[in-house]
Amino acid sequence: MPVSAPTMTDKFPGKSDAPSGEAAYPVGFWDHPAVISANNFVHKSLSQWAFNTAIGCSHGCRFCYVPSAATIKLSPKLAPMSVSDPDAQWGQYVFLRTWDEAKFLASLKVAEKTPSVELKADGNRAVIYCSTTDPYQVIYHPDIARRRELAKAGRRLVTRSLELIHANSTVNVRILTRSPLARLDFDLFKKFGKRLIFGMSLPTLREDLSRIYEPNAPSPQKRLETLYAAKAAGLHVFVAMAPTYPECDEEDLEATIDAIKDLDLVTIFHEPINIRAENITRIRDHAASLDVTLNTDVFSTQAQWATYAMESLRAVESIATRKKLSKRLHLWPDKALSSKSVLQSIKSPKKHMEWLGKQWAKKSAWPK
Repeated sequence: MPVSAPTMTDKFPGKSDAPSGEAAYPVGFWDHPAVISANNFVHKSLSQWAFNTAIGCSHGCRFCYVPSAATIKLSPKLAPMSVSDPDAQWGQYVFLRTWDEAKFLASLKVAEKTPSVELKADGNRAVIYCSTTDPYQVIYHPDIARRRELAKAGRRLVTRSLELIHANSTVNVRILTRSPLARLDFDLFKKFGKRLIFGMSLPTLREDLSRIYEPNAPSPQKRLETLYAAKAAGLHVFVAMAPTYPECDEEDLEATIDAIKDLDLVTIFHEPINIRAENITRIRDHAASLDVTLNTDVFSTQAQWATYAMESLRAVESIATRKKLSKRLHLWPDKALSSKSVLQSIKSPKKHMEWLGKQWAKKSAWPK
């Protein structure tokens, strides 16, 4: 799937130069350097550590679970930076972490020397780029010089840190992005060989749903093209069908799997939308502003959400089995599916818990 190589100043496909006319997002630099730190993933089998380049994310995905943490922990620091409600304003602010090579190398040394007994069984001894933002996002600013400065700084955070990981450690790297700008670093990725796997979030191929749920992210088609470009470049590839939406019926889920099945994927991750903080309110409000009706009734009660989540997970499991991809599938059922209220609402709670335990015990593959 050929596609022209992007540049760091590219606009998102189909998006205006800056959202809301010429008004700039609150952007700039955060007063803490970017370092490798332990992540908080549970049953994800993605990584042991995370390298996050920014506070905030310009993609503004309405379902995102990250801003709830920002609301709780960072509100006092964000308030003077024109961010009065970090959750409601998610997607409207990006503050790049600064670069301090000495501190980064110190964090890398800690990761490298972590005793095996302290490593998570499903962490793959890997660092993920990124867990709370996108490493290849575009940072909007109406002043071209300022935009270029931020783009250059953001790119340096990614490339220099990867160079140092490659040269000074044996840890693995997982790249997870929604942006085709990652193609700029394919040559750097290839230097890692089996130590690096590249993936993209691709919940659906439907452009109409993407524009609602992921309003500033590159289109699903651009992401699909990038995945095929990565495979053609010799990279090890994975896909996160996460999170899929209530509007993603079995036909839609199968269409996405059909589109990626020829990529010889290391892993296909999948989860439906989970309820976190204000993410459902964000989805409803954004849809209302577009005069679009979504199937948000599935989030009305815990039981309705659980039914939706299990139907989605089971559908993907069934499709993957039919496509002979079940060994590469890694489902992410939320811990809330084991809650007392959910168990009381289903017919076979014992079988349900056995199935959940099986999914939670999985460890995603890594290239051999």
